[in-house]
Order: sequence, then C-alpha cells, then structure tokens
Amino acid sequence: MNKKALYTLEFNKIQERLVSLASSNGGKAILSKLKVETDINIINNNLEETNDALSRIYQKGCPDFSKVRSIKDSLMRLKMGSSLNARELLNISDILSLAKHIKDFYEYRDDSLQPRIDSLDPVTSLNNQIKRCIIAEDEIADEASATLSDIRRSKSLSADKIHQELNRLLNSTSVRNCLQDYVITSRNGRYCLPVKAEYKSQVPGMVHDQSSTGSTLFIEPASVVKLNNEIRELELKEEAEIEVILAKLSENAAQFQDAIHSDYEILVSLDVCFAKGNLSRKMNAAKPKMNTNGIINIKKGRHPLIDPEKVVPIDIYLGKDFKLLIITGPNTGGKTVSLKTVGLLTLMAQAGLNIPALENSDIAVFNKIFADIGDEQSIEQSLSTFSSHMTNQVSILRNADRNSLVLFDEIGAGTDPTEGAALATSILNHLKNNGVTTMATTHYSELKMYALTTKGVENASCEFDVETLSPTYKLLIGVPGKSNAFAISKKLGLPEFILKDATKRLEEDDIKFEDLVTDLENTRARLEKEKEEIASYKKEIESLKEKLQSKNERIDQSKDKILRRANEQAAAILQEAKDYADETIKVMNKTGMSVKELEKRRSDVRNKINKRNEKLKVEPAKISKHTSSNIEDFKKGMYVRVLTMNVIGRITDVYPSKKQVNVLIGSLSTKMPIKNLEILENYKDPEDAKANSSKSSTGTSKIKVGKAANIKPEINLLGYTVDEAISILDKYLDDAYIAKIPQVRIVHGKGTGALRNGITSYLRGVSYIASFRLGNIGEGDAGVTIVDFK
Repeated sequence: MNKKALYTLEFNKIQERLVSLASSNGGKAILSKLKVETDINIINNNLEETNDALSRIYQKGCPDFSKVRSIKDSLMRLKMGSSLNARELLNISDILSLAKHIKDFYEYRDDSLQPRIDSLDPVTSLNNQIKRCIIAEDEIADEASATLSDIRRSKSLSADKIHQELNRLLNSTSVRNCLQDYVITSRNGRYCLPVKAEYKSQVPGMVHDQSSTGSTLFIEPASVVKLNNEIRELELKEEAEIEVILAKLSENAAQFQDAIHSDYEILVSLDVCFAKGNLSRKMNAAKPKMNTNGIINIKKGRHPLIDPEKVVPIDIYLGKDFKLLIITGPNTGGKTVSLKTVGLLTLMAQAGLNIPALENSDIAVFNKIFADIGDEQSIEQSLSTFSSHMTNQVSILRNADRNSLVLFDEIGAGTDPTEGAALATSILNHLKNNGVTTMATTHYSELKMYALTTKGVENASCEFDVETLSPTYKLLIGVPGKSNAFAISKKLGLPEFILKDATKRLEEDDIKFEDLVTDLENTRARLEKEKEEIASYKKEIESLKEKLQSKNERIDQSKDKILRRANEQAAAILQEAKDYADETIKVMNKTGMSVKELEKRRSDVRNKINKRNEKLKVEPAKISKHTSSNIEDFKKGMYVRVLTMNVIGRITDVYPSKKQVNVLIGSLSTKMPIKNLEILENYKDPEDAKANSSKSSTGTSKIKVGKAANIKPEINLLGYTVDEAISILDKYLDDAYIAKIPQVRIVHGKGTGALRNGITSYLRGVSYIASFRLGNIGEGDAGVTIVDFK
C-alpha cells in the first residue's frame, strides 16, 4: 500500500490509538506493523475476528493481557536444558493463569475466536507447582521442598541462639559500657555489636566494619562466631537448594514448552483482536461489507479523528452508477474531510478494523490508494505548490489502475484558473476512461459543468448556510455547489454598487450556470422537505395502525371474556335447574307427591327460567338515523355512522366553511365531509353506558364492588398440583382483573420449581397481563410471582 497515502490520510494516528489499547508488548509490536490487506478473504476473516472480539467485550468485558511477557529467550534456554530463574518461571505461570482465566471466563460461542480459546492449554499441574514454590521474584516458599524447610528451620534456631547470646552481652555490665549503641546490627551477613573504638580490646571478637569517623567498630563477639559460621553454611545450603528447586521446575516446564509457546502466541493474537474490538467500542464502529466491485456506500460515516461531539456524519457513495465524484463548495466546508473520511475508512476496513459508520456500509477493496491532499509545497526541492502537486499527480497517473482509489484535493489549483481547470478536466477524464475510482474537490465551474454533462461522473457539494455564513458539513450528492462569493460578500456589507458591477463583469454563461445551480439547490431543498413530510406521515400512519391493531386485540379479548362469562352463567342456570329437578324427584320418591303438587313444582321451575331469560334479554336500542347536507345539523358530541367504513364515531369538532367535521373513531381522529356521515340521534355508546352503570347502586356495580371487596391481592397455591393450581389461578386472575386490582401476588413456593414453571408458562398466555416477575428480597424471593395487569 502507498506509504505516502497512509501518512496523508493519517492512518498512522489510528494505528497509534490501536497500539495504546493493546496490553502485551507482543500485541503492541504486531499492531505497530499492522498491514492494510488487499485479499478480500483475509480482510473478511480479520473483520470477523474484530467483530467477535467486540461482541465478547460487550458480553463480559476485555481481559487484561499486561502479564503476557515475552518468553522467547526462556523457552530457548529450556530447549538447551538450562534452568530458569524465579522471574522467568513466574512469567510462564502468568501466561498459564491467563490461559485458564480466559477458558473459564468466556462462555462457549460459535465464533472465530472460539477455536483459539479451545486451543489454550493451562497446564494446571505445572502452574500449581510454580505457584506453590515461588511466592515472588525474590522469595521461594518454605514448602518448595522438605530440605529447604529444614534448612530454614535450622537457620531460625541458630539466629535465635545468636540473639540470645548478644542480648546477654548487651545486658552485661562489662560489655554494655563499651558499646556506642545498645543494638544488635549486621555486617556482611554477620551479627555484630557497635563497640567504641577505645574499648576494642575489652570485647574480644572479629572486626567486620567501622563507622566513617572511625569512632565505632562493628565487632562479632567470639562467642557467636561459630553460630554465625553455621548460619553462613546454612545460607549456602539454602541457595543450593533453591537452585535445585528452580532446576526441577525448569525441567518440568521443559516438558510443556510447546504448549507454553502455543499459549503465548494465542494470547498475543487475542490481545490484538481485543484491542481492535476495544477501538470499535470507543469509536462506536460497525463491521462493513467488503466487495471487489469498486462500490463504496458509506452510511452516516464519521471521521474517526474528529471530536465525536462535533463530527457531522455523511452519506457518500460511488462506484455503481458513477466512478468519478467531483465535490464542490466553499473553503472549510468539509470537502477535504469528506475525501479523508472515504480514504481513511477504506484503509481501516482493509486493515481488519470496524469503521465509524452504520452497519453494513459497503467498502471496496483496492490494491492501491493514492491521495493528493494538502499543501504540497517543497522548499527543499524549490518546488511551488502547483509543481509539487503536479509531480504527485504525474506519479498517480502512472501507477493508478482499475483496482485503485484516487483522492484529489483542489485539483488544478495553484496556477492560472483557465489552464488549471483544463488540466484538471483532462486528468479526471483520463482516470474515468481507465475505470479508476476517483474523488476530487474543486472550485472550478468548468468541472461542475463537466460532471453535469458527462456520463459516469457525478457532482456533489458541501452545504453552506449563507444566513449564518457557516458550513453545515453535510454532503449532498447529485447537486453541484455554489461559490456563494456574492452572497457572502453582501452579507458582510460589501456595497451594492460593487456587487452590481461585479455581476456585469461575469460572462453570460457563468450567470446562467450559477442560476442553474441555484435552481437545483432550491429543488433539492424542496424535495428534502417533502421527503421529511412523507416520512412524518408514514410514521403517523404506522402509529395509527398500531393503535387500531391494539384496539382490535382489546375488542377480541373483551369478546372472549363475554362469551366465557355467558357460558359460565348458562352452565350455572342448567346446574340450578338440574339440582332443583333432582331435589323434586327425591321428595316425590320419599313422600309419594301428588300430581297436583308435581305440577306446582314444574310451574315454579318454569317461572325461574322465565325470570332468568328476562334478565339475559337485551332489548336493542331504537336508534333513529338520517343523513343531512346541512352542516348546522352536526353538533359536537353527536354520534354518527361513517358510511364509507360502516363504523360509528363521535363528532369532536365542526368546520362549517368546509362542510367537514372531525370524527373520533376509537382512538383514531380524522376529518370527514358530512356527505359521508349518517346522524344517530339517540345512540348510546356502550362505554358510556358502562361508565354510567358503574355509578349507579344496582346490578353490576354491586357485583363489582362485591368482587373488589372480596378479591384479595394475593393467592396461595402451596400444596396444589400444577393442573389444580392453574384451574384456581385462572378464575382468580379473571376476578382480580375485573375488580381492577392493579397488581397481585401468587405464592407458589420454591420446592422443585415445577409449580413455579407451570404458572410461568400459563401467565405467558394471558393477554390482559402487562408483565410478571419473581419476587425481590423482602417480597418472597423466588417463592412468589408478582403480576401487573394492563
């Protein structure tokens, strides 16, 4: 890949961010040499790994790979049969511990990282040995070997004896007066007493050191020399035993050197993947779709190096209907950022990184990317800006092909505008004819006209707000940009006569072209506004559709309830009749009832049934209806039938001038001409009747009050089988819902969980339940379920 383009598009800055997110030195080294691949299969594999790492980060976080230190030299020494020191063995232990942590930490997932995780071998036996024997880099555990434990015990006993002897000397009058300080000190690993120089002869022993002034001598009393010698011998034995322990551990490690090396390589590669995933998380990036067809379609792409709070997402596409895109607009309007965004996101994707854009944005794979962006003036080579740009462009023309992406910033600038425009047009036309995917920014009107009149070339512009004299950074494909020089100058206060004089000096073709651009801009703005209105209407229609669907569902639920209640009442009537008949037969058999008495009983049964039928009988309301063409006949609150839909609604507003009224049908409110309506004069809304009925003190209201008073907010189902519990619960929930209890508590206990699971399955199918959950601590925990009604 072109190194100059990598630097110009600032890929190195993305690389620096990536390196900082890696924890291990090995991972940092790999990422510092990250390649921009050109093989689509390799790119897709790398992107999949990045995306899978991102998914695992969201799932459980990112592991810490900081303890994965290089063990290359250590493994080489193991191969040669050498022993490792404590630090090297601890490095191996850290690698094995992390391998075990990752295997245990992440659940199994069928993704690109799982085979590596499965391949990790924690070598638990070796790791446990190292941890048992080595406490720290400079500390070996007493339990590392029985010999080491004995040696240290002996050392401790000898040290105790020395301290006892030295304490005795400290407390003796003959020695105490000779001491500079009443302390026991150590010199060269030997226990000593600080003796005044003038009393040297009174404390027999070996002099090991003296103070800087020479006034104090550090003497090892003769009585402890032997004990100190014993300690020194024990220390040598301790060092030798530690060497034996390390050699033994190294020998064991050598048996697993292949597994250790494999673990190291896998952990470093995982560190690389998780660093890429972490970068995706920080940039809110998504996986792009790669192709080899030269198609770019970036949706809401953001330049990753611009402050996320300030960056303006852009939609940019090319490569399908056109391969050459010419971007125009004022300076600081975002043209260069658009170029760099396309170039940098393409490089990131080809390097296996997710891009800061919407998911499934299309990115093409290019073998070469060229960028001629920024001030190319070279003082060292005595080249002007134009010469330096032209040198770069000549190189691009020589090397670019159908598999290249070329980015030009202000092509043809830095020289005479007429010649510059002609050169720029020729260069771009050559690249177009050779099928090279190209983007260029310019101020030249000639290039705008070239894009308008040439097939396979498209204009784009960076929007500019003349009112605020500031760019919006919004990229508009299909519309050439205006220079806005006259508008900006007028806004800044340039006299009108100068502007008029300047306008006269413009050629007629230039004026016509600017007028054409203005018309295009106005048309685009109008279409954008209409598009937004259509989107708003669609959203409103969807909302109304959802409300209507919801209402239909509620109607279906109410219908089911009414039928169920009717069936229950019918069953109750039949049961009552059956019981009465059975009782009558029993009495007749016992008493020998006469025919007259039997006829009386039958008459009683018939009267009861007639009374029941009277209660169940519903007389349809007599509704007078008529159509009218007089708007004055239509009043607020009046019920009407919508003839075109055969539904009933209520008038909420009247518009006499338009001969229209606003009709509320359920939760849907709409304007309608009165010719489509039929007035229902004495119609009563069932919902209103229901409300009025609830206010009265008769019939249903008493039943509901009774239910509300009798239904408790808790039901205890402990001891019931699942089938018994469901049967009881079904009626309880119906009664609680009718009584308008907002929340109930079902006690089922924990037990084996069978009753709880059965109740949970049943609750999922109850339509009038808004939600349910297990109880929290203090509510009964998993032994209860809390139900909320709609």
